[in-house]
Amino acid sequence: MFMGEYRHNIDEKGRLIVPAKFREALGKEFVVTKGIDQCLFVYPLSEWNIIEEKFREANTTTASARKFARFFFAGACNVEIDKQGRILLPNQLREFADLTKDIVTVGVLNRVEIWSGQKWDENNNFDDMDEIAEQMAELGIGI
Repeated sequence: MFMGEYRHNIDEKGRLIVPAKFREALGKEFVVTKGIDQCLFVYPLSEWNIIEEKFREANTTTASARKFARFFFAGACNVEIDKQGRILLPNQLREFADLTKDIVTVGVLNRVEIWSGQKWDENNNFDDMDEIAEQMAELGIGI
């Protein structure tokens, strides 16, 4: 399980340090793809295989299912951690998530999310958590 929030910088070549707390669970090689809310989703290969299987079994006769599959899989790539604990993010993924310098990496259960620092701060102020907690309780998720 992934959890925690870490701030790093991405270098001019597009390399990002993977927080040490995430490295063991991600493994040497893992998948990075476009995520929701203009961030990147990062999955260990074991989780990625589960997602692939769900898509194989899904009904893709609807336009929205096909469109989402294209969005999610066309942007996906395998990456490897180098000896300094960094990954090289492809240019198209950096552009999609507007990753230029200040980066926030967060653990979210079965995945890691990579955000531009500015987008993270704009989209995740958590001022409405009381209302969201009530909605989660209605779904049977309470803390």
